[in-house]
Amino acid sequence: MRAMRVHETGGPEVMLYEDVADLEPGPTEAVVGVEAIGVNFIDIYQRLGMYPLQLPFTPGSEAAGRVISVGSEVTELAAGDLVAYCMVVGAYAQQAIVPAHRLVKLPQGMDAQTGAAVMLQGMTAHYLVYTTYPVQAGDDVLVHAGAGGVGLLLIQMAKRLGARVLTTVSTEEKAKLARDAGADVTIRYTEEDFEERVKEATDGKGVPVVYDSVGKTTFDKSMNCLSPRGYLVLFGQSSGFVEPMAPNDLARGSYFLTRPGLGHHTRTREELLWRANDVLGWIESGEVKLHIGGAYALTEAAEAHRALASRQTMGKLVLLP
Repeated sequence: MRAMRVHETGGPEVMLYEDVADLEPGPTEAVVGVEAIGVNFIDIYQRLGMYPLQLPFTPGSEAAGRVISVGSEVTELAAGDLVAYCMVVGAYAQQAIVPAHRLVKLPQGMDAQTGAAVMLQGMTAHYLVYTTYPVQAGDDVLVHAGAGGVGLLLIQMAKRLGARVLTTVSTEEKAKLARDAGADVTIRYTEEDFEERVKEATDGKGVPVVYDSVGKTTFDKSMNCLSPRGYLVLFGQSSGFVEPMAPNDLARGSYFLTRPGLGHHTRTREELLWRANDVLGWIESGEVKLHIGGAYALTEAAEAHRALASRQTMGKLVLLP
Protein backbone atom coordinates (compact mmCIF):
# COMPACT_ATOMS: atom_id res chain seq x y z
CA MET A 1 0.00 0.00 0.00
CA ARG A 2 1.00 3.66 -0.17
CA ALA A 3 1.31 6.24 2.56
CA MET A 4 2.64 9.70 3.27
CA ARG A 5 5.92 9.44 5.16
CA VAL A 6 7.93 12.03 7.07
CA HIS A 7 11.67 11.28 7.30
CA GLU A 8 12.66 14.70 8.64
CA THR A 9 10.58 17.43 10.25
CA GLY A 10 9.91 20.66 8.39
CA GLY A 11 7.52 22.26 5.92
CA PRO A 12 4.73 20.55 3.98
CA GLU A 13 7.24 19.39 1.36
CA VAL A 14 8.78 16.85 3.81
CA MET A 15 5.72 14.61 3.37
CA LEU A 16 6.57 12.00 0.72
CA TYR A 17 4.12 9.58 -0.91
CA GLU A 18 5.80 6.17 -0.72
CA ASP A 19 5.24 2.44 -1.01
CA VAL A 20 5.12 0.71 2.37
CA ALA A 21 4.42 -2.84 3.45
CA ASP A 22 0.83 -3.99 3.97
CA LEU A 23 -0.14 -4.16 7.62
CA GLU A 24 -0.85 -7.16 9.84
CA PRO A 25 -2.85 -6.68 13.05
CA GLY A 26 -1.60 -7.70 16.46
CA PRO A 27 -3.93 -9.68 18.77
CA THR A 28 -5.86 -6.59 19.95
CA GLU A 29 -5.61 -4.53 16.75
CA ALA A 30 -7.48 -4.06 13.50
CA VAL A 31 -6.34 -3.05 10.03
CA VAL A 32 -8.59 -0.42 8.46
CA GLY A 33 -8.80 0.27 4.74
CA VAL A 34 -8.79 4.06 4.92
CA GLU A 35 -11.47 5.82 2.87
CA ALA A 36 -11.24 9.34 4.32
CA ILE A 37 -8.81 11.19 6.59
CA GLY A 38 -9.36 14.21 8.81
CA VAL A 39 -6.78 17.02 8.62
CA ASN A 40 -6.01 18.70 11.94
CA PHE A 41 -3.58 21.26 13.35
CA ILE A 42 -1.93 18.51 15.39
CA ASP A 43 -0.79 16.98 12.07
CA ILE A 44 1.05 20.22 11.30
CA TYR A 45 2.58 20.42 14.78
CA GLN A 46 3.87 16.84 14.46
CA ARG A 47 5.24 17.44 10.97
CA LEU A 48 7.08 20.52 12.21
CA GLY A 49 8.49 18.66 15.20
CA MET A 50 6.62 20.79 17.76
CA TYR A 51 5.12 17.53 19.04
CA PRO A 52 8.05 15.16 18.39
CA LEU A 53 7.46 11.68 16.99
CA GLN A 54 10.01 9.00 16.17
CA LEU A 55 11.17 9.34 12.57
CA PRO A 56 10.16 8.23 10.04
CA PHE A 57 6.41 8.32 10.64
CA THR A 58 3.12 8.43 8.78
CA PRO A 59 1.23 11.58 9.84
CA GLY A 60 -2.46 11.90 10.57
CA SER A 61 -4.50 11.04 13.65
CA GLU A 62 -8.06 10.65 12.34
CA ALA A 63 -9.68 8.50 9.67
CA ALA A 64 -12.58 6.28 8.71
CA GLY A 65 -12.95 3.23 6.51
CA ARG A 66 -13.71 -0.50 6.36
CA VAL A 67 -12.11 -3.05 8.64
CA ILE A 68 -9.89 -5.35 6.56
CA SER A 69 -8.78 -7.76 9.28
CA VAL A 70 -8.75 -8.08 13.07
CA GLY A 71 -6.45 -9.68 15.61
CA SER A 72 -7.17 -12.95 17.37
CA GLU A 73 -8.49 -11.31 20.56
CA VAL A 74 -10.82 -8.79 18.88
CA THR A 75 -14.50 -9.68 19.34
CA GLU A 76 -16.41 -6.40 18.83
CA LEU A 77 -15.39 -5.87 15.19
CA ALA A 78 -15.36 -7.88 11.99
CA ALA A 79 -14.06 -7.44 8.47
CA GLY A 80 -16.34 -5.10 6.53
CA ASP A 81 -17.42 -2.93 9.48
CA LEU A 82 -17.37 0.81 8.71
CA VAL A 83 -15.46 2.48 11.53
CA ALA A 84 -13.84 5.77 12.50
CA TYR A 85 -11.14 6.71 14.97
CA CYS A 86 -8.84 9.49 16.11
CA MET A 87 -5.77 10.06 18.29
CA VAL A 88 -3.85 7.20 16.64
CA VAL A 89 -0.97 8.34 14.42
CA GLY A 90 -0.65 6.88 10.92
CA ALA A 91 -3.83 7.94 9.12
CA TYR A 92 -2.30 9.47 5.96
CA ALA A 93 -2.27 6.09 4.24
CA GLN A 94 -4.35 3.59 2.30
CA GLN A 95 -4.35 1.33 5.36
CA ALA A 96 -3.96 2.02 9.08
CA ILE A 97 -3.40 -0.25 12.04
CA VAL A 98 -5.47 0.79 15.06
CA PRO A 99 -6.03 -0.61 18.56
CA ALA A 100 -9.51 -2.11 18.37
CA HIS A 101 -10.65 -0.33 21.53
CA ARG A 102 -10.13 3.04 19.76
CA LEU A 103 -12.45 2.19 16.85
CA VAL A 104 -16.08 3.31 16.78
CA LYS A 105 -18.66 1.85 14.40
CA LEU A 106 -20.40 4.50 12.31
CA PRO A 107 -24.20 4.69 12.31
CA GLN A 108 -25.84 2.88 9.43
CA GLY A 109 -26.09 5.21 6.45
CA MET A 110 -23.26 7.52 7.53
CA ASP A 111 -20.38 7.72 5.07
CA ALA A 112 -16.67 7.50 5.82
CA GLN A 113 -16.01 11.13 4.89
CA THR A 114 -18.45 12.34 7.55
CA GLY A 115 -16.99 9.97 10.13
CA ALA A 116 -13.42 11.05 9.42
CA ALA A 117 -14.37 14.73 9.54
CA VAL A 118 -16.09 14.77 12.91
CA MET A 119 -14.35 12.40 15.32
CA LEU A 120 -11.46 14.49 16.63
CA GLN A 121 -13.04 17.92 16.44
CA GLY A 122 -16.49 16.72 17.47
CA MET A 123 -15.24 14.98 20.60
CA THR A 124 -13.03 17.99 21.36
CA ALA A 125 -16.06 20.28 21.30
CA HIS A 126 -17.91 17.71 23.43
CA TYR A 127 -15.37 17.59 26.25
CA LEU A 128 -14.95 21.37 26.19
CA VAL A 129 -18.63 22.09 26.90
CA TYR A 130 -19.47 19.03 29.01
CA THR A 131 -16.31 18.53 31.07
CA THR A 132 -13.68 21.30 30.96
CA TYR A 133 -16.21 24.03 31.63
CA PRO A 134 -19.71 22.51 31.83
CA VAL A 135 -21.83 25.08 30.01
CA GLN A 136 -25.08 26.06 31.74
CA ALA A 137 -28.20 27.61 30.28
CA GLY A 138 -27.83 31.39 30.26
CA ASP A 139 -24.02 31.40 30.15
CA ASP A 140 -22.25 33.82 27.84
CA VAL A 141 -19.35 31.99 26.18
CA LEU A 142 -16.64 33.28 23.86
CA VAL A 143 -15.45 30.96 21.09
CA HIS A 144 -12.42 31.98 19.06
CA ALA A 145 -12.11 30.88 15.41
CA GLY A 146 -15.84 30.35 15.16
CA ALA A 147 -15.77 29.33 11.49
CA GLY A 148 -13.15 26.63 11.98
CA GLY A 149 -13.88 22.93 12.33
CA VAL A 150 -14.00 22.90 16.12
CA GLY A 151 -15.47 26.37 16.32
CA LEU A 152 -18.58 25.56 14.30
CA LEU A 153 -19.24 22.41 16.32
CA LEU A 154 -18.52 24.19 19.60
CA ILE A 155 -21.01 26.94 18.79
CA GLN A 156 -23.73 24.39 18.09
CA MET A 157 -23.06 22.31 21.20
CA ALA A 158 -22.97 25.39 23.44
CA LYS A 159 -26.28 26.53 21.94
CA ARG A 160 -27.78 23.08 22.63
CA LEU A 161 -26.99 23.71 26.30
CA GLY A 162 -28.68 27.11 26.30
CA ALA A 163 -25.67 29.43 26.10
CA ARG A 164 -25.40 32.77 24.34
CA VAL A 165 -22.39 32.44 22.06
CA LEU A 166 -20.00 35.23 21.11
CA THR A 167 -17.39 34.33 18.51
CA THR A 168 -14.44 35.87 16.69
CA VAL A 169 -13.91 35.50 12.93
CA SER A 170 -11.75 37.21 10.33
CA THR A 171 -14.17 37.82 7.43
CA GLU A 172 -17.84 38.45 6.77
CA GLU A 173 -18.07 35.10 4.97
CA LYS A 174 -16.87 33.38 8.13
CA ALA A 175 -19.19 35.50 10.25
CA LYS A 176 -22.17 34.32 8.21
CA LEU A 177 -21.11 30.70 8.63
CA ALA A 178 -20.80 31.18 12.40
CA ARG A 179 -24.20 32.87 12.57
CA ASP A 180 -25.74 30.03 10.59
CA ALA A 181 -24.31 27.67 13.23
CA GLY A 182 -26.11 29.68 15.93
CA ALA A 183 -23.63 32.32 17.08
CA ASP A 184 -25.43 35.26 18.68
CA VAL A 185 -22.61 37.81 18.40
CA THR A 186 -19.93 37.66 15.69
CA ILE A 187 -16.84 39.83 16.09
CA ARG A 188 -14.58 40.63 13.13
CA TYR A 189 -11.27 40.67 15.00
CA THR A 190 -9.49 42.06 11.92
CA GLU A 191 -11.57 45.22 12.18
CA GLU A 192 -12.74 45.36 15.81
CA ASP A 193 -11.15 44.98 19.24
CA PHE A 194 -12.72 41.74 20.43
CA GLU A 195 -12.10 42.58 24.10
CA GLU A 196 -14.08 45.81 23.76
CA ARG A 197 -16.90 44.08 21.89
CA VAL A 198 -17.16 41.33 24.51
CA LYS A 199 -17.29 43.89 27.33
CA GLU A 200 -19.92 45.85 25.40
CA ALA A 201 -22.03 42.75 24.72
CA THR A 202 -21.92 41.68 28.38
CA ASP A 203 -22.46 45.13 29.96
CA GLY A 204 -18.89 45.08 31.22
CA LYS A 205 -19.27 41.79 33.11
CA GLY A 206 -17.18 39.60 30.84
CA VAL A 207 -17.78 35.91 30.17
CA PRO A 208 -17.37 32.89 32.46
CA VAL A 209 -15.43 30.96 29.82
CA VAL A 210 -13.28 31.64 26.77
CA TYR A 211 -12.55 28.71 24.46
CA ASP A 212 -9.28 29.72 22.79
CA SER A 213 -7.63 27.61 20.08
CA VAL A 214 -5.62 30.52 18.64
CA GLY A 215 -3.13 31.02 21.45
CA LYS A 216 -0.37 33.59 21.20
CA THR A 217 -2.22 36.47 19.52
CA THR A 218 -5.45 36.19 21.53
CA PHE A 219 -4.35 35.00 24.97
CA ASP A 220 -3.94 38.29 26.86
CA LYS A 221 -7.19 39.80 25.61
CA SER A 222 -8.97 36.48 26.19
CA MET A 223 -8.05 36.72 29.85
CA ASN A 224 -9.27 40.31 29.95
CA CYS A 225 -12.66 39.08 28.68
CA LEU A 226 -13.22 36.84 31.72
CA SER A 227 -15.61 37.55 34.55
CA PRO A 228 -14.31 36.82 38.07
CA ARG A 229 -13.55 33.10 38.56
CA GLY A 230 -13.77 32.64 34.79
CA TYR A 231 -12.13 29.85 32.81
CA LEU A 232 -9.59 30.47 30.07
CA VAL A 233 -9.57 27.20 28.13
CA LEU A 234 -6.53 27.13 25.85
CA PHE A 235 -7.00 24.08 23.63
CA GLY A 236 -4.82 25.01 20.66
CA GLN A 237 -2.24 27.46 19.37
CA SER A 238 -2.81 28.14 15.70
CA SER A 239 -1.00 31.50 16.03
CA GLY A 240 1.87 30.09 18.10
CA PHE A 241 2.67 29.10 21.67
CA VAL A 242 1.67 31.45 24.49
CA GLU A 243 4.57 33.11 26.33
CA PRO A 244 5.25 31.93 29.90
CA MET A 245 3.22 33.72 32.55
CA ALA A 246 3.31 34.01 36.33
CA PRO A 247 0.58 32.18 38.27
CA ASN A 248 -0.01 35.42 40.17
CA ASP A 249 -1.41 36.91 36.96
CA LEU A 250 -4.52 34.80 37.55
CA ALA A 251 -5.12 36.40 40.95
CA ARG A 252 -6.68 39.59 39.58
CA GLY A 253 -9.85 37.68 38.80
CA SER A 254 -9.32 34.35 40.61
CA TYR A 255 -9.17 32.94 37.09
CA PHE A 256 -8.75 29.33 36.05
CA LEU A 257 -6.36 28.49 33.20
CA THR A 258 -6.29 25.03 31.63
CA ARG A 259 -4.62 23.43 28.61
CA PRO A 260 -6.74 20.32 27.95
CA GLY A 261 -6.32 17.62 25.32
CA LEU A 262 -8.61 15.00 23.84
CA GLY A 263 -6.44 12.06 24.91
CA HIS A 264 -7.08 12.77 28.59
CA HIS A 265 -10.82 12.99 27.92
CA THR A 266 -11.14 9.63 26.14
CA ARG A 267 -8.97 7.56 28.47
CA THR A 268 -11.45 4.70 28.80
CA ARG A 269 -13.53 2.86 26.23
CA GLU A 270 -16.69 4.02 28.03
CA GLU A 271 -15.73 7.70 27.85
CA LEU A 272 -14.70 7.39 24.19
CA LEU A 273 -18.03 5.81 23.26
CA TRP A 274 -20.00 8.37 25.28
CA ARG A 275 -18.46 11.29 23.43
CA ALA A 276 -18.26 9.65 19.99
CA ASN A 277 -21.80 8.27 20.03
CA ASP A 278 -23.23 11.60 21.22
CA VAL A 279 -21.49 13.45 18.40
CA LEU A 280 -22.24 10.88 15.69
CA GLY A 281 -25.87 10.70 16.83
CA TRP A 282 -26.32 14.47 16.64
CA ILE A 283 -24.76 14.53 13.15
CA GLU A 284 -26.96 11.63 12.03
CA SER A 285 -30.13 13.32 13.31
CA GLY A 286 -29.19 16.69 11.85
CA GLU A 287 -29.20 18.33 15.28
CA VAL A 288 -25.56 19.29 14.73
CA LYS A 289 -24.38 20.22 11.23
CA LEU A 290 -20.96 19.35 9.86
CA HIS A 291 -19.26 21.72 7.42
CA ILE A 292 -16.57 20.17 5.22
CA GLY A 293 -14.62 23.06 3.77
CA GLY A 294 -12.41 21.15 1.36
CA ALA A 295 -11.49 17.65 0.15
CA TYR A 296 -8.04 16.84 -1.22
CA ALA A 297 -6.46 13.72 -2.65
CA LEU A 298 -4.03 12.08 -0.24
CA THR A 299 -1.25 13.02 -2.64
CA GLU A 300 -2.25 16.68 -2.05
CA ALA A 301 -1.63 16.54 1.70
CA ALA A 302 0.96 19.31 1.50
CA GLU A 303 -1.58 21.60 -0.17
CA ALA A 304 -4.12 20.80 2.56
CA HIS A 305 -1.56 21.64 5.26
CA ARG A 306 -0.77 24.97 3.63
CA ALA A 307 -4.46 25.81 3.42
CA LEU A 308 -5.11 24.94 7.07
CA ALA A 309 -2.02 26.79 8.30
CA SER A 310 -3.13 29.93 6.43
CA ARG A 311 -6.18 30.07 8.72
CA GLN A 312 -8.26 31.04 5.70
CA THR A 313 -10.23 27.78 5.58
CA MET A 314 -13.74 27.22 6.94
CA GLY A 315 -14.97 24.03 8.54
CA LYS A 316 -13.10 20.75 8.20
CA LEU A 317 -10.57 19.61 5.61
CA VAL A 318 -10.33 15.97 4.57
CA LEU A 319 -7.98 13.82 2.50
CA LEU A 320 -9.22 11.03 0.23
CA PRO A 321 -6.81 8.16 -0.55
